[in-house]
Amino acid sequence: MLFIQETPEGVILKAVILPRSSKNELVGVKGDALKIRLTAPPVEGAANKMCIRFLAEILKVAKSKIEIVSGKGSRTKKILVRSGEKREIEALINNL
Repeated sequence: MLFIQETPEGVILKAVILPRSSKNELVGVKGDALKIRLTAPPVEGAANKMCIRFLAEILKVAKSKIEIVSGKGSRTKKILVRSGEKREIEALINNL
């Protein structure tokens, strides 16, 4: 999967965030990024916080293990997951 990269710190996910959606959900893959819909608006970091909460729930890790490392003010983000391995995260995403 092109949107997942394993690093010494953990796994980096490339994601396109669609704020102000009707529900929180993983939509699929858009180009080389995971497409995620979130209900939060893109103001004052609300969508970023919801993105972290949503991914923590989906990936079954603590929120403290997830960090947006680039793209905090953009729809395209790189998100570091400090827990788990690439194949585990791929399996969790594929099972949704």
